[in-house]
Amino acid sequence: MTDAIAEFDRQLDHLVALGHPALAGTTETAFRDGLAPLREVIATRPDAAVERGEDHIPFVLVPTGFPREEAMSRTALGNRQGFTVLEPGELTTFRPIEGITVPVGSGYLLFDIDTGTEFLNVTPQDALVKITADGRSPLTIDEGIALITVRPDMLRKNKCFSLLASRCGDKRVPAVWISDRRPKLGWCWNGNPHTWLGSAHAGERVGA
Repeated sequence: MTDAIAEFDRQLDHLVALGHPALAGTTETAFRDGLAPLREVIATRPDAAVERGEDHIPFVLVPTGFPREEAMSRTALGNRQGFTVLEPGELTTFRPIEGITVPVGSGYLLFDIDTGTEFLNVTPQDALVKITADGRSPLTIDEGIALITVRPDMLRKNKCFSLLASRCGDKRVPAVWISDRRPKLGWCWNGNPHTWLGSAHAGERVGA
């Protein structure tokens, strides 16, 4: 489990270096202390060190309580900063869909993540049916931002992904993709397929 714990520490250090404690309105010490119990969770999970192909990530640390537009601005591809076309007030209207329970607390772990390239050129509505039938969960906006924050290499040209677990009551589905060589948080229609846009999914959410 040494590699998995080292990866947890790397993700946490990266969030601190990007200024997430201040973004959360707290100190670095309090930020680290709030997420420290999750490090113990990693130590109990043999699957935290298992990778299954280029679309797969064993786990991602998902801190909570951040303004989404600010968190998105801290993502990057190389030195090119991420952005969103959604207004701050608009972003707050996207909430987890029915059946998605997000752990409470300072943050949680998302396990067994797949960026969903099998759903390239599949409509989000059809992808959601298959994902849930397989006993898996789509990702929320916050989880998608967390993923590309600590693993920007998973946001790849022509292999970007929708975030089906966050909706605001209309037919829009949030997604992250590359625009002008920058990470972009935008949206696409629920019934429209895109050859360059899959649907990310995960196995489990675990809190402290």
